[in-house]
This record gives sequence, structure tokens and C-alpha cells, in this order.
Amino acid sequence: MRAMIETKNGRMRSMIHDSAQILNHPIAKLLFGLTTCLALNSGMIAAQEAFTVQEILADPALFHLRQITLRGTVRNVQPLDPYEIPAGSTCYGGYLFSLEDDTATIPVAVPGLCGVPLVKDPDVEDGARVVVDATVQAPSHGGYALSFKGGKIAMDQEGVVQAIANRITPLVE
Repeated sequence: MRAMIETKNGRMRSMIHDSAQILNHPIAKLLFGLTTCLALNSGMIAAQEAFTVQEILADPALFHLRQITLRGTVRNVQPLDPYEIPAGSTCYGGYLFSLEDDTATIPVAVPGLCGVPLVKDPDVEDGARVVVDATVQAPSHGGYALSFKGGKIAMDQEGVVQAIANRITPLVE
């Protein structure tokens, strides 16, 4: 079944004809081109280059508060007890693990959900191969890291480089 439209002179015409004219219009071509560029750029952002753990540990100040991608194997998954943040909320379901690649190992913290009491298992398990999008926290820049020493520790006191996971996805090889 074809959709028909009436023209100015009262004739009926197929909408397929009008669609072809629209696609030949310069503005339509421009919009199509821009949409294609945005889609390609989005794919490039999602496929950003991963850093090795050794690159992060060699110069943690360079990576402080930068969003990075790491790939590796999950080790030593440890759920955190509920902890409080400075705003006074209690956070639940956080956990820690080590991410090991061919170069080194880095501690990764997965913050809990704050203000909503819940009990849940960590989203990863020992031995899983994952891609972690994270924010690096370097020592001597202030701030806190998640740990088993009361939930949070002052990073300046501990000298720990830590990755805070924003997203964890299984590694497809």
C-alpha cells in the first residue's frame, strides 16, 4: 500500500516521490552528514585506547582525576561494609578489587549506592576479564580512598593510587 498526498493542483502523488526529493535537498544532505559524523565520533569515544596499569603507576600525578580505560583480570573481590560520606548519607553495596594486567596491579573501588539501604553481591568475580572505565585518584592530591580501614582513608596518609570505577564491562576477546 502506498501513501498518497494531494498536490497543489489537486493531483494525487506517491509520498515515495517526495521522499526522494527530500533526500536530494542540500539541507537534508547536510543533516545526514552531521548525523553520520556524530555516530562515528561516538563510536570512537567508546573505543578509546586503554592504558596499562604500569603507565598509571609510573606517573599517577599525570593521571589524577582523569577518566581512563583499563583492561585486565579481576582479583581479590571484597565487599565493603556500609560507609558514610561527608554529606552524612550511608552508602551500601560498594566493593573493592584488584585489576591485574600484564604489567602490574591496581586497586579499584566501586562506590556503593548512597541513601538506599540494599544488600547486593559485587558485579564482578575473581578471574573475570573486564574493561574498566575509571577515574584515577593519585596520592598527595588530597581526597579519600575507599578501604577496609573504616570505609575511607585519607589518601595523603596512605600513598595509594586507586581507580574509581565508573563502568565495568566484560572483556570480549
